[in-house]
Amino acid sequence: MEVKYYSQQKLLLFKITEEIDECKVKNIRRRADYEIERFMPKRVIFDFDRVTFMDSSGIGMVIGRYKQAAMLGRKGRTYKFN
Repeated sequence: MEVKYYSQQKLLLFKITEEIDECKVKNIRRRADYEIERFMPKRVIFDFDRVTFMDSSGIGMVIGRYKQAAMLGRKGRTYKFN
């Protein structure tokens, strides 16, 4: 997973480039939580353009990060989900 923070727009972008299954969700969740708390962005974007597979644990991880961003008063959205 690639993480980029754009300070001008206070935008945090997660480019996920791997399959999202139960084994990988824990690491993605941990890293996303850390980066959201670290940068406190106004917007959080998940780019799923290169994701070829996502199981239900991956969907739960995305919903959880959306709720986390909302609790911090941030806007979250998904981007390029194929």
